Amino acid sequence: MPAVTPSPWSTWRAATPARLALGRAGNGMPTDETLRFGWAHAMARDAIHAPLDVDALEQSLTADGWTTARARSQAVDRTTYLRRPDLGRRLDANDAGHLRASPTERPNATCDVCIVVGDGLSSLAVARHAVPLLAALRPHLQPALHLSPVVIATQARVALADDIGELFNAKLSVMLIGERPGLSSPDSLGIYLTHAPRHGRHDAERNCISNVRPEGLAYATAAFKLSWLLREALQRGMSGVALKDESDHAVLQDDPKPALP
Repeated sequence: MPAVTPSPWSTWRAATPARLALGRAGNGMPTDETLRFGWAHAMARDAIHAPLDVDALEQSLTADGWTTARARSQAVDRTTYLRRPDLGRRLDANDAGHLRASPTERPNATCDVCIVVGDGLSSLAVARHAVPLLAALRPHLQPALHLSPVVIATQARVALADDIGELFNAKLSVMLIGERPGLSSPDSLGIYLTHAPRHGRHDAERNCISNVRPEGLAYATAAFKLSWLLREALQRGMSGVALKDESDHAVLQDDPKPALP
């Protein structure tokens, strides 16, 4: 007789990262599950506190042909960022001046799309997924679109893209940002799209695509959804609850792949 009885839940657990059928040892969890929980919790904490390697990200984006710029929020460090979410939503005054003086900006002109890459609550997600996601998005973008530089923002909350998009006089802002880590997903990337970004926009005026990573929503699928939302938001002049994601049933006119990957 085997010393350990195989768990009939093992097949189910292999199909999902969710924490189910953990078992028990007396009144507590088995040792292996206790260790797994500690590991997952440590990964989540590291994802929140690890600084984003801005230099490496900028080099990767530049190598892919993107024009880049840098910015910071008004949160001066990570501790302030975590304690003061409001400061993470506002652009640092000095960086606002630098972006305004950027030679790539056309004074008094309208930018179609402003893309911001923010560290958010998981720099790990941004380091792993921002570059491949933008690479998957590029073939879907119409050549006539006027893009701002891709702004790499640190100590960033979602609404920081409102300040940056308003600065570039953008019709749309797209924020790629690290989502709050979970015990099974410390590296999920979120995408937020806002029409007519400006200070004071609220979350109901944004569209969100979440859990972008190989184990969640694939890059190609997320890029398809984002490109559909970009096109529709520009055509209809709206985003958020007024713009429903119907990309599953749509065909992008300039897309060689009419169906979702």
